[in-house]
Amino acid sequence: MDRQESLFKEDHNYEPLSFRMRPRTLEEFLGAEDIIGENSFLRKAINKGYLPSLIVYGPPGSGKTTLSILLAKAINAEFIELNAAIVGVQELKEALQRARRNLELYGKRTVLFLDEIHHFNRLQQDVLLPFVEKGTIILIGATTENPFFALNTTLLSRCRLIELKPLSNENIEKILRRALEDEDRGLGKKKLQITDDAIEEIVRFANGDARIALNTLELASFMASPLEDGRLMIDRDVVKEVIGKRVFRYDQKGDEHYHTISAFIKSIRGSDPDAALYYLAKMLLSGEDPRFIARRLIIHAAEDIGMADPFAIVVAQAAYYAVDVVGMPEARIPLAEATIYLATAPKSNSVIMGIDKAMKYIEEHGVAIVPEHLRGNSPDYIYPHDYPNHFVKQRYLPEGVEEFFYNPSEQGREKKVKERLEALWRERYKK
Repeated sequence: MDRQESLFKEDHNYEPLSFRMRPRTLEEFLGAEDIIGENSFLRKAINKGYLPSLIVYGPPGSGKTTLSILLAKAINAEFIELNAAIVGVQELKEALQRARRNLELYGKRTVLFLDEIHHFNRLQQDVLLPFVEKGTIILIGATTENPFFALNTTLLSRCRLIELKPLSNENIEKILRRALEDEDRGLGKKKLQITDDAIEEIVRFANGDARIALNTLELASFMASPLEDGRLMIDRDVVKEVIGKRVFRYDQKGDEHYHTISAFIKSIRGSDPDAALYYLAKMLLSGEDPRFIARRLIIHAAEDIGMADPFAIVVAQAAYYAVDVVGMPEARIPLAEATIYLATAPKSNSVIMGIDKAMKYIEEHGVAIVPEHLRGNSPDYIYPHDYPNHFVKQRYLPEGVEEFFYNPSEQGREKKVKERLEALWRERYKK
């Protein structure tokens, strides 16, 4: 074996740092104190040798697999890991038979860990039910999708739901420094020096994902600059070179997609252009379809601004047109202009409230007959333009319908609309 091959073995160990630094005990596991802390239900249960079937829900790098391994270890159960995205029927049957043998022959429990369980269809999920019910297996299903949408209610009802959140910046930093100091599994033998701003850069880039943080640190360790005393230095420039172009956690069909567009619309509704631009930038950098964003702007303009500034929907439509005609990246500018316009516009939800109230009324009371004088070519219809102010006292609602569906606000232009309508109402309904 030559020196280069020897160094490769010593430095790389053929396993990523993120794999080597997995917590070995529940005490080492960070970011889930409410779930596995000393006073938690789960900790009290496993201390008595009991582990319920679980659905572990959370973003990548939050520790779903590691936590499952540690829980199985805590009750001395065999751990069988399968990935629902690629596992075949035969592999699943073999795992279930193995679990049955473990229980019947050796009295040993089996934790069946199904990663990406949301990839199982309804029938595949139903196959697991009798084994979970009888206690043949302790199922731990891991998913990045919202389990209430991705999984059968029958399966969910037999499992405890655990949600893991993205790790805090503080916990990501603890994990990084633990890896730098650990001489057995980590990078301690390399005697690396790292600047605080380099750590901060990795923490920001990781965005709550421990796997990304550790893999970035490991790559940076290979590019560290040598110092005069023989040690290696990782500074912010090294980290930036490793990171390159940021890749954001954003699944266009997953929760992050819905959370972000929700925050975007709520920021516009709340008249906060800075927050709205932040979420717009996040979506555009993450590859979100700009047409989807433009469509939501059009809806928002009608729903939350409406008659307070009827021009808002025109601006939103113009942004949609620009996306189609100009395309990205230039279309980011009209999208931003529309976002700012809508965020700073006066707000009124009278339009959506009006149409929803009218539809609900018809659903509850049925459709009334159109008045005779409003029907086509009726000689009894009075033409408003023939009268002063282009208005004449005349009934338009069907007989028996006495509701007011449109309730104008006093925001923006709608204040003047309200004043005019109130004058017309006084004239229309005066005795």
